[in-house]
Amino acid sequence: MSQKLDRIWAPWRLEYIQDNHSTTKSGLPKDCVFCKIAPENPSMTNLVLFGDDDIFVIMNKFPYNPYHLMVLPKIHTGEITDLPTNVWQKLNLATHACVDLIKQTVSPHGFNLGMNIGEAGGAGIAPHLHMHVIPRWRGDTNFMPLIAETKALPTHNETVYNALMPKFEHFADRL
Repeated sequence: MSQKLDRIWAPWRLEYIQDNHSTTKSGLPKDCVFCKIAPENPSMTNLVLFGDDDIFVIMNKFPYNPYHLMVLPKIHTGEITDLPTNVWQKLNLATHACVDLIKQTVSPHGFNLGMNIGEAGGAGIAPHLHMHVIPRWRGDTNFMPLIAETKALPTHNETVYNALMPKFEHFADRL
């Protein structure tokens, strides 16, 4: 029995495939999208909302729902047991603060919070831990993902970034 093979054309991936340098100037793995973003200043282009010496907060480029954030350690590791206690605590404080800021901004009905650790645990980028902060609304899931394998998002990332960025101005004070 033959199965239909769907193809997704992604020509922007060619640069990544052809890049054979394994680390950045700072020694972080060059093939880790999160390590590439970690040292950058917040901007709409990179979707970074906050960063300090230990952690950073970014919007998900391909969100499950609007206002989907990720809180990450700057340390490149896929194991929570590799994180120093102070970084783990800061990651959790930042997650708590992100939930609060999203509540203040758009009043969701609930949240999904979580880490997928390891490939077997469902991590899409297993070598770099990241905590998902996903706001949920009653009725935000409908038949489209089931029937058409399509998720309809009611707002653009740019709109979300512009709404959230001012709220991150004093984010460090919450950590």
